[in-house]
Formats: sequence, structure tokens, C-alpha cells
Amino acid sequence: MNLNTIYLVLETERPVKESSSKLRGYVGNRFKEYPILHHHVSDVGYLYTYPRVQYKIFNGMPSILGIEEGAKVIKDISGDFSELVLGKNTYKIRKKTFIEQESELGLSRENYHYRFITPWLALNPDNYKKYMEMRDWKEKKGFLNGILVGNILSMCKGLGVVVNRRLFVHSHLDAGRVVYKGTEVLGFTGRFKVNFKIPDFFALGKGVSQGWGTVRNENRNR
Repeated sequence: MNLNTIYLVLETERPVKESSSKLRGYVGNRFKEYPILHHHVSDVGYLYTYPRVQYKIFNGMPSILGIEEGAKVIKDISGDFSELVLGKNTYKIRKKTFIEQESELGLSRENYHYRFITPWLALNPDNYKKYMEMRDWKEKKGFLNGILVGNILSMCKGLGVVVNRRLFVHSHLDAGRVVYKGTEVLGFTGRFKVNFKIPDFFALGKGVSQGWGTVRNENRNR
């Protein structure tokens, strides 16, 4: 399935120090009339689906990914702000770069290789306990691979993509502590391969709208 995407890169006058959650908060509050930007709807609460708008900060440079209707909204609002107010800091935007394209998402006969460019938050409280009780690294690896398959299927369900064949994941991941919503949690970095095509900068797992678990295709480098 091809999805219309826009990846908006914001070049600021100096590197951004704040987290992507601050970027999400600023844009969502600045344009409250677009629920897709913040996933909150009055009388309904939080919208639980795969986010069509995802906020990311890589090496101090903020960016926003828009998918399908999210891409249209990002294009519509992009001319209406020239600065970012994140916490106590204001960043003037020097340049906006758009990458608009049809991005393919779906099953493949070949394996695609990916790297997590931000930590993947794979574990909820229940499976965190199960993971920590495992002593064999092969068991842990298989457990994480299963969660990764589930994350991909969840993304597909949220985007209306049907997966009618089994996914096979192989991974090489490293665990480390990260701070998510003010709490220290376990995150994973590293690489994985799967018989499925995921567009660059799409994210998996928890905290997707804030850029956690963002992946990048490495096939071009192989």
C-alpha cells in the first residue's frame, strides 16, 4: 500500500535542546483546531490509533512526519509559524524543508533491514516483568521479536493495511535506560530485519507520536 507522506524538517537558528514532546505540545496548542496534531478531542478524550503526525528531534534539529490526512494538515499549517516556543526557549526557524512522497508500506518477498534511530519502547508493565524474569538471552530475543511483530501489525491496523502472511523478525538489540514521561524505562536500540517494508521515519511501540521507536531503512547501505 502506498501512503502519502510529508516529512517537514525545521532548521532553527541554534540546536533545539528540548525533547520532541515539547515540540508536540507547542504545535498541538498552537493549532488546537486540528485534533490530528495532538490526539485530544473534547467529549471523547484521547484518540488511540496509530498517529498520523509524529514529532521528532534528531541532533537538535526538529522535524514532523505527516501521514495521509496528517500530511495535508502539516502542509496547511507549515506557513503559519516562523518560530518554536519550547519551554522557556524560543527558536527562530531559518528554513523549512519538505520531503513529500508516496511511501510504500506492506509485505515483501525479501527482508528489509532497519535501524532504530531513537530508542524503541517495547515493554509495558506486564511484559516488562516477564522480560526481566527471563534469564536466557535467546528467550529474551524471541520475546522482543514477538513484540516487534505485534507493533508492526498494530501500525498496519491503524493505517488500514491488511497483512495476510506471517512476519519473520530477526533482531540485534541493546537495552538501555531512557526517560519517558518523567519516568525511567527500558528502551532498545539496534537493528532488525523483517519481510515487510516500513517507510523511513515511521515509528513503532510506545511514544510513537513523540518520535520514540523511529526506524530507518538500511537496505540502501547494504
